[in-house]
Amino acid sequence: MLDKEGYRPNVGIVLANQRNAVFWGKRINQHAWQFPQGGIKHGETPMQAMFRELGEETGLLPEHVRILGRTRNWLRYDVPAHWVRRDWRGAYRGQKQIWFLLRLVGRDCDVSLRASGHPEFDAWRWNDYWVPLDSVIEFKREVYRQALTELHRFLLADRRERVRRAETVSGE
Repeated sequence: MLDKEGYRPNVGIVLANQRNAVFWGKRINQHAWQFPQGGIKHGETPMQAMFRELGEETGLLPEHVRILGRTRNWLRYDVPAHWVRRDWRGAYRGQKQIWFLLRLVGRDCDVSLRASGHPEFDAWRWNDYWVPLDSVIEFKREVYRQALTELHRFLLADRRERVRRAETVSGE
């Protein structure tokens, strides 16, 4: 499903743990690391697609995470022509993404890369929030920078709220 400009609707997921490190998945049989992401199916909302992709790629369920925020608008990247399937050439330009920032409220052991019949990652790790963008495939780097920059305010607001709650509980 492409929009009239040739972009496939997609979601991206930045999953942060309690220390604000982010989930980083290694694509199967590749030396490429990335955030979970995937296409929005016809009739799905971005949020529905995000939860489906989260489950398929990490095995995490909605009860394992809390949504902290999402990007206001679509972020787009163009895919180099030599990466585009032959039957899509001329029509397909790339992806437009809504990015979500999630807080893991479950445990690391809740992550299961083999949750679906078609796993996308064969390894994962926690990484600093400001992941080294030079480790991201070149044509996605700017979208990653934009998403991390826009979502960072939600991470800061969540940290302030957690500190406030802890102070309230300890002061009672």
